Amino acid sequence: MNKVYLAGGFSDWRQKVMQLPNFEFFDPKSKPDKHWSEYGTWDVHYIKQCDILFAYMDKNNPSGYGLAAEMGYAKALNKTVIFVLEPGHENDRYFQFLKQFADVVFESLDEGIEYLKTF
Repeated sequence: MNKVYLAGGFSDWRQKVMQLPNFEFFDPKSKPDKHWSEYGTWDVHYIKQCDILFAYMDKNNPSGYGLAAEMGYAKALNKTVIFVLEPGHENDRYFQFLKQFADVVFESLDEGIEYLKTF
C-alpha cells in the first residue's frame, strides 16, 4: 500500500483525495496542535515515511511557502512528487519554479487524483 503525504492549503480538497482506496494518507490537517516550534517536525517525519507527496496549490491559497518546502524536501529524498498547480493564482509566476521539483504536473485536482489512482 502506497503512503501519500498531502501538501497544500487547509481547504477541504484533502477529503476528495482521501476517498481513494488502497492508499495510506498522511494529512497535516489532522496532526495534533503543537507549539509553532514543533510544527514542522510532524511534517518532516511523515514526508520521510511517504512514497508519494501529493501537492495541491489552489488559486486561493494565500501562501504556498509550506507546500514549497515540503515539495523540495520530498524531492531531495527521492520521493515521487505529484503537483497540482491550479491556474489563476496572483503569484502564479513564482509557483512555476516549483514545477522543477515535481515528477508530474497537472492544472486540476481531478487530473491529479486520476494520476494518483495509477499507483
